[in-house]
Amino acid sequence: MSAQFFRPDWPAAAPVRAAMSLRGGGCSMAPFDSLNLGSHVGDDPVAVGRNRAQLRESLALPGEPRWLQQVHGAAVYQAGADVPPTQPVADAAVCREPGVVLAVMVADCLPVLFADRAGTVVAVAHAGWRGLAAGVLEAAVNAMGVPAETLVAWLGPAISQRHFEVGDDVLEAFAVGDPGAGAAFVRNARGRWQCDLPHLAHRRLLSLGIEAVSDCGMCTFERTSDCYSFRRDGRTGRMAALLWLAR
Repeated sequence: MSAQFFRPDWPAAAPVRAAMSLRGGGCSMAPFDSLNLGSHVGDDPVAVGRNRAQLRESLALPGEPRWLQQVHGAAVYQAGADVPPTQPVADAAVCREPGVVLAVMVADCLPVLFADRAGTVVAVAHAGWRGLAAGVLEAAVNAMGVPAETLVAWLGPAISQRHFEVGDDVLEAFAVGDPGAGAAFVRNARGRWQCDLPHLAHRRLLSLGIEAVSDCGMCTFERTSDCYSFRRDGRTGRMAALLWLAR
């Protein structure tokens, strides 16, 4: 069985390669069924290793993805062919060299891909609400070292506003630096807020000067057969957004 994935629909230059894994086509047992790529969620390590190998084969990846130890922060890993493929603590990664595969894992948080229009530098970011509020997108763009207006961005599968209930602390975390961020929050019948994570990401990207933003519009909570969702299932697997420059 081949690993399930899809290719982002975005105006990236020819050297840029990208893919988003889905949850099918692997060997993990429930509740991680089946293409779980996360080694930190309690799944059988052997199954995770097989799933990662299956993904490499299905996508014909030029190498093992540079997996990150994600902590919902804003640290950026500078990846390169001569940099040991360890598992750094970071929520974003940047690379200017061909053949190095960047990756972020998600199960409701928003994966964001970046590439410059010339196809010379790429970056990935794991944007949950904490990382987004902490400036992970801004940090990734800054690390790319090119004018923001020359970038294109892609927003991958994430939990939609309909299913993402948060408290006042989340609204306040965004409203402090951007009063207009309140437009991404709708009060619900329980007196809490429904948060639109992709909308918040759009605001951040536009404020940086990035206008070419493509959004896949896929809700992880609603796509039970395709996507992992931590909010929906609790104990579950992880998908991965992958990005690299072709050799």
